[in-house]
Amino acid sequence: MTQREPSAPREALLIVSFGGPEGPDDVRPFLENVTRGRGVPPERLDEVEAHYHSFGGRSPINDQVRALIAAVRQELDRQGRDLPIYWGNRNWHPYLRDTMAELAADGIERAYAFVTSAYSSYSACRQYLEDIDAARAAVPAAPTVDKLRVYFDHPGFIEPMIERTRDTLAGLAGRAGHDPAATRVLFCAHSIPASLAATCAYAEQLRAASALVMAGAAPEAGGASPAWELVWQSRSGPPQVPWLEPDVGDRLVELAGQGVREAVLVPIGFVSDHLEVVYDLDTVAVPLAAEHGISAVRVPTVGTDERFVRMIVELVDERRDDRPADARRALSGLGVWPDVCAAGCCPAPVRPGGRPVSGR
Repeated sequence: MTQREPSAPREALLIVSFGGPEGPDDVRPFLENVTRGRGVPPERLDEVEAHYHSFGGRSPINDQVRALIAAVRQELDRQGRDLPIYWGNRNWHPYLRDTMAELAADGIERAYAFVTSAYSSYSACRQYLEDIDAARAAVPAAPTVDKLRVYFDHPGFIEPMIERTRDTLAGLAGRAGHDPAATRVLFCAHSIPASLAATCAYAEQLRAASALVMAGAAPEAGGASPAWELVWQSRSGPPQVPWLEPDVGDRLVELAGQGVREAVLVPIGFVSDHLEVVYDLDTVAVPLAAEHGISAVRVPTVGTDERFVRMIVELVDERRDDRPADARRALSGLGVWPDVCAAGCCPAPVRPGGRPVSGR
């Protein structure tokens, strides 16, 4: 991409994320932000609050976003690019509205929004569009904001996950008594209500990404490839509402009864090791597996892998230059996802009575 001409609009990269508490006093207000309007029972908030306090009342996600911003800044500097980077969250400081005001005050006219979710669903995509629109509406002279496309099958996301999964499988293959037939690879993603899953491509995209990773990671070193499947985690809604299943913990118990003795947990639904990874998988699922005779190991997320970082810059460039689909990279048979969502995709969840409610 060529350097910005002096007469061109002032541009920036906007990193948009979920947000998380920075200290113990932030935890309950943060959770109330996340669950507002969803009818989540107080006892569920108490439970999740305890999860955060077990990690000192601080979510890893904000520091992980800071690390990602630093890595992208380094890549832009390496390329000789003066594109500034801003950061705004949905549920905690820095709030997106405050960041939008900062963009306007700095004279930014166009921003490219990279969201730390690789998939399409209401909470992972459309709700962020709504968040951006609401922030722009609240700020005079707010810049135009173009949300970058979802990247679930981009090589910059898939290739690091292939490498991490392959390395983990190779480590298992070196263990005494390892048996691929008694090993299962579980690709893990945040569950969503089944009614929402029926209105978006979330599950389809996750299956496509999982298949790409498994095809690249297998066969494992020195033997046949183990079987794999997609499982779900971190559900938080009312118990009477159906969510995507099976839950990772339930499935591990079932697999133990079927003779599985080793499991690889691949957090394909996440881009960094934030709380839903380190608690729901490392703290809960891995020990649960051990209780039932399964040795489970969790694959790292992409984090600040240099390929993932370069992907972010590439997504900015393809949107800025309005590159055609055949000049954009995607690995699955689902094709390059469009820049602009279709009018009816990923609609907001609706409560009985017709009132939309917030997503995840």
